[in-house]
Amino acid sequence: MKVSLFATCLVDMFNSNAGKATVELLERLGCKVDFPDSQVCCGQPSYNSGYVKESKEAMKRMIHTFSDSHYVVCPSGSCAYMFHEYEHIFKGDSVWEPKAKALAEKTFELTEFIVNTLGVEDVGAKLQAKATYHTSCHMTRLLGVREAPMKLLSHVEGLEFTELPNKSQCCGFGGTFSVKMGKISEQMVDEKVQHINETESDILIGADAGCLMNIGGRIERIGERVKVMHIAEVLNSR
Repeated sequence: MKVSLFATCLVDMFNSNAGKATVELLERLGCKVDFPDSQVCCGQPSYNSGYVKESKEAMKRMIHTFSDSHYVVCPSGSCAYMFHEYEHIFKGDSVWEPKAKALAEKTFELTEFIVNTLGVEDVGAKLQAKATYHTSCHMTRLLGVREAPMKLLSHVEGLEFTELPNKSQCCGFGGTFSVKMGKISEQMVDEKVQHINETESDILIGADAGCLMNIGGRIERIGERVKVMHIAEVLNSR
């Protein structure tokens, strides 16, 4: 099965290990992975800030970049959802709306792709640790991916899992929200860290690099010892 990796800006710049783990995991599951090097930002930060016209140029480039891909897999629910949003953004455009729809139909978040397309729930991962999982807003509420991560984590040998209290609460990142509303964002992430501590977990697992960067940054600043891992890194553990 041929898969194109949509790495995302945050994975590319701040969490390359998650990208490497994604490729290694998919290859181990029998996929042939390529990385179109013309990919750029999906346009979400500028689009969410109201710069719709300016964002469309980046979106068009991404549509063109993955036009020949069989499947597009992304280790981020938020960025994967943005590709699904393109169809609405280009609604009424006779040229770009059908192209945007075609991209959305073949784009999947990593765990969604493994469980629902490859039909795999046990990837043979092993990790001796006590962990909890942060459910990111875009991935669960907009993309609708809720069960796939849990199914995969339930089969990780040695992983002791505890559900995160108030797991549906936003971590306070919200893309540009954390910049524009910094004080509110700080209070939200502090509450998230408090709930993580309540689980007495060694590891916080997540599937969105933005959330992990926000929570992990706060954990480091206040001196907590919880390790933050992208779910691809966990599933790639042997």
